[in-house]
Amino acid sequence: MNATIPNANSVIGQPLSRVDGPDKVRGTARYAAEFDIPDLAHAALVHSTVAAGRIAAIDTARAVAAPGVLCVVTHENAPRLPYKEMKTRPPVDPQSGEQLHVFQGPDILFNGQPVAVVVARTLEQAEHAASLVAVTYAADGQATDFDAAEPERPAKATEEGGRPAEAGRGDADGALAKAPVSVDVRYSQPREFHAAIEPHVTIAEWDGDRLTLHDKTQWVDNAANEIAHVFGMGKDAVRVISPFVGGAFGSGLRTWPHVTIAAVAARAANRPVRLELTRRELFQSVGFRPRTDQHLMLGADPDGRLRALVHEACGETSVYEEYAETTVKPSLSTYACDEVRTSYRLRRLNTNTPCPMRGPGTVTGVFGLECAMDELAVALAMDPVELRLRNHADRDQAKGLPWSSKELKACYATAAERFGWHRRSPAPRSMRDGDLLIGWGMATAVYHANRSAASASATLHPDGSVVVRSAASDMGPGTYTSMTQVAADTLGLPPERIRFELGDTAMPSAPVHGGSITMASVGNAVAAACRALQAKLGELATCARQGPFAGAPIADVVAHDGGIGRREPPYRVVAYEALLKQHNLTHLEATATSAPGSETDDYSSSAFGAVFVEVQVDPELGTVRVPRMVGAYDVGRVVNPKVARSQCLGGMVQGLGMALLEQGEWDPRFGKVMNANLAEYLVPVCADVRELDVTFVPGSDTNFNPLGAKGLAEIAICGVAPAIANAVFHATGRRIRDLPITPEKLLL
Repeated sequence: MNATIPNANSVIGQPLSRVDGPDKVRGTARYAAEFDIPDLAHAALVHSTVAAGRIAAIDTARAVAAPGVLCVVTHENAPRLPYKEMKTRPPVDPQSGEQLHVFQGPDILFNGQPVAVVVARTLEQAEHAASLVAVTYAADGQATDFDAAEPERPAKATEEGGRPAEAGRGDADGALAKAPVSVDVRYSQPREFHAAIEPHVTIAEWDGDRLTLHDKTQWVDNAANEIAHVFGMGKDAVRVISPFVGGAFGSGLRTWPHVTIAAVAARAANRPVRLELTRRELFQSVGFRPRTDQHLMLGADPDGRLRALVHEACGETSVYEEYAETTVKPSLSTYACDEVRTSYRLRRLNTNTPCPMRGPGTVTGVFGLECAMDELAVALAMDPVELRLRNHADRDQAKGLPWSSKELKACYATAAERFGWHRRSPAPRSMRDGDLLIGWGMATAVYHANRSAASASATLHPDGSVVVRSAASDMGPGTYTSMTQVAADTLGLPPERIRFELGDTAMPSAPVHGGSITMASVGNAVAAACRALQAKLGELATCARQGPFAGAPIADVVAHDGGIGRREPPYRVVAYEALLKQHNLTHLEATATSAPGSETDDYSSSAFGAVFVEVQVDPELGTVRVPRMVGAYDVGRVVNPKVARSQCLGGMVQGLGMALLEQGEWDPRFGKVMNANLAEYLVPVCADVRELDVTFVPGSDTNFNPLGAKGLAEIAICGVAPAIANAVFHATGRRIRDLPITPEKLLL
């Protein structure tokens, strides 16, 4: 019999402080580099200094003889690794091409490619010895100029693979030619880098044929699976542990070459090895948001109704892998339009492979689409909000499905009211504050909502506490806290009686911690595991309803005394300890899996939002400041408004960096990023961030999943950059279409 504890005091929806906060403040939260492994050695990499060619000679003699050096591994002495092909590539990996096969040959594919690894007793010894490795190259023709590279259609660009190629409906080009009002515009966005606090690091330790990895990763299960394929091992022979991740934004989704190198180095040194990438190495050893050029053409009637939408985009990828993004996908469904055409191309360069970065593809496409919509509003002499309302998509036309929920109109209304949009003077350069030009701009935010299968376990202990486990991740959004709330709410226990554990392949499997799917996926698995535990408790309680408990409701029997004080009316209590002891149990455990069902065939699901921005532009200096930003979001059920607001604040700040500061300075002569450090690669600091106003419109999308949550992290950055760009135009009358918007572009 299923015993459901009364839930008169819902924990979901409460602004609970982070349960892992004290550990982070005290420094007891253990990140990948901080595990104390006996006999630990340290590794340092040697990188290629040319973009294309071959290693003609490599001399390691001086490095091998250096103090403290245990071994030096190059392509000349590295083991031949099988790199077994995976039956199905994980969605975080490029769907075409081959990952970098480290130390398997002399070929050089990009500047910064690892060509050797030095292992020594200390990090300083390893770094010194790495500087002694001498490499001679036979350079070959390099493809490092984005503008000169020939665009190619992605080989694996299929809607099923999440990489849309040519897509659309109707005759967009014909409708565009007949449209009374049209805009034809091009936009570009440079390389951007994740710049997380914690560098990427791996500690590799072999025990016979078994490998343990302490790794900075957003998907422990995938890391184990990929390394198992690289080494030709069974997945069960690889354990990956990652309880805390100090920020990643997508850089920790896939398994990068340094993880393989750490394992190779540990085997060669016959001891555990730690390999931590330097800040400079992060600009060449893990991925980045790729440079993308976009061409948008919009046609409309004089009343603002869209008659045609054409969106073409071109991004960069490496010569050895095909990383494609969903850049054009927002144009297929954000607005109602019967005539749409999209296309996406790639330019192959001698560079390391790009990768997802917060809001991958979508944030880039939304920048182009929302700036183009603003330009159309100017051409129509129409309020930008009114234009969007007139083209509101009541259904997902791309899929031909209704939305599982959509409160975008409420987002527009809420954000506009909080911002004071009605006070906006529509003419450019018409608003001032002293000598400063004031601009107000806005944009729609949208990000598709996804859900994957996930598993979790819940274990009841005699003291009445419950430990919930899942091999999920927490790179900052508050997974520990939100899952604690879901478990507490389901079981009817106070949060302090719940301990959530994650980040270990020894736990029930979980999907990637990215794409804003964790709550919709793992959260429902946690709830399912707790319900399964309740069912087992119900069976025990049925037996316990004897003797002094005869006739007592099951809830009275199984309710824990620590939570009873919060319930009315009072319940008669029996300790869990007595219940477990009666059945000779030291604990009670249940495991469950939750997965999407037929709802994916019945509905299309997305998170929505509206972002309003004010900018101040100094006309003499060209500097842009953002004194305030307002965002209203439709993200379904909000499990924890405090951490949810924090996610939106972070996304707004990241979007500010995208709009005004961030740019990888790529030099095609050398095929490398020249500002590979946080002194020259600019990110927002406290002085750049002023008033950020976040609100969530009410909603619960139970059509999408039982918990009703739609995902949050990605939507928080979408729409910010175009809102700022549109505000800059309103302030200055100058349309800057190439990010970032820097002073010199406004002074030309």
